[in-house]
Amino acid sequence: MEEIFVNLLKEYGYVILYFWSILEGESGIIITSIISTTTDQLNIFLIVFVAALGGFTGDQIYFLITRYNKKIVHKKLYRQRRKFALAHILLRKYGWLIIFCQRFLYGLRIVMPMAIGLTSYKYKTYVIINFISSLVWATIIATLTSIFKDHIMNIFNVLKINWPITLVVILIILYAVLYYFRHKTKRKPRFQNLMNKLHLKEKNELNN
Repeated sequence: MEEIFVNLLKEYGYVILYFWSILEGESGIIITSIISTTTDQLNIFLIVFVAALGGFTGDQIYFLITRYNKKIVHKKLYRQRRKFALAHILLRKYGWLIIFCQRFLYGLRIVMPMAIGLTSYKYKTYVIINFISSLVWATIIATLTSIFKDHIMNIFNVLKINWPITLVVILIILYAVLYYFRHKTKRKPRFQNLMNKLHLKEKNELNN
């Protein structure tokens, strides 16, 4: 199974990487970068460009879905309102810098472009910053993978052998991330005030 997957990446690597990067990203860059450094099948520069383009496309999809479907998003993602409020706080505090860093914000990677889509932030500005951010992100991941490929391969081998422990660790990390964001946004006056303002603003926009 593993050999079939690797062969598919060698044959259709760029196409798979593009769609992989729309949904997630890092693991696709890491695997294709390792293939690039150990074989002549894939070009590392094309890997960076394709991964950046895929990540950029994903962010644009989330942004545009939210901007032009605010009513649907408001209903469907009401339970995620705490994360949206936190994203708005970060956007107000750091401006364009938080957009540039959004791909490195685990737990907010999808929420951030959607939250920005709910605001009146200029789309052209967002596109430029987001594309540069995607290029930097893909370059960093691919470069680090090329430098530390031997260590990464050793880690993969250990994880493959000890997959039950790996699964437990992943679940613990996911729980820790969720707990952090819930704790970060719980019973904070500033957060609650912003949530109330956002909720009122969304209701007004939906009624117009």
